[in-house]
Amino acid sequence: MSNCEFRMRDTLCGYSQSGWIHISSLTAYSLLRLGGNMRKILLSLLILVVCVVLVSGASAKSFFKIGEPAPSFSLTSVTGETVALESFKGKVIVLGLFHICEPCMMQGTNLQKVYEATRGKEVAVVGVNSSGDSKKAIMEFLSKFPVKVTYPYLVDPKQVTDKLYGGGRFIPNVYIIDQHGVIQWQRVGNMDLAGPEVILAEVEKLLAQGGSQGL
Repeated sequence: MSNCEFRMRDTLCGYSQSGWIHISSLTAYSLLRLGGNMRKILLSLLILVVCVVLVSGASAKSFFKIGEPAPSFSLTSVTGETVALESFKGKVIVLGLFHICEPCMMQGTNLQKVYEATRGKEVAVVGVNSSGDSKKAIMEFLSKFPVKVTYPYLVDPKQVTDKLYGGGRFIPNVYIIDQHGVIQWQRVGNMDLAGPEVILAEVEKLLAQGGSQGL
């Protein structure tokens, strides 16, 4: 199982942020066909997993620091510039934490769409490889994107952002930070919950408020 998603094919899908669980009809049918002892064991394990996911969902808000100041960091981009999060204060920041994985490529592509849609506005879009991969590996990964990434994409060899934002357990991970440096929104995954339209809607809300929410 990768860091990028929590999935057991045709059996169980769990998503800690929203707390939803899905058990397919194929799984239910398979359980019914199993012998008594084996069925009891698997059902017990399934119940345990469901409980863990639901507890994670209940604590997600505090884990992801919603309403708290965004932890600061300063890293170097793949193109060689030093980028500090604090330098974007006064702007709405869309921060994506990524590893090298397919869901991260999808969400990184979504952030490019957000970047292009917010050109000329007080918005900064920043991507970070938070898993400590080498610049060479990151550049190779970016070359496989369906679009050219033109927003700052940072290298984090010491996994500073992974520790500050808890990204290692939940990837891809997107934060929206208001003009005062306060985290106002967060989502995990590359599904509709964190699609470009959803992100843009949240960004526009903060722009309309003019930063008053963080006061």
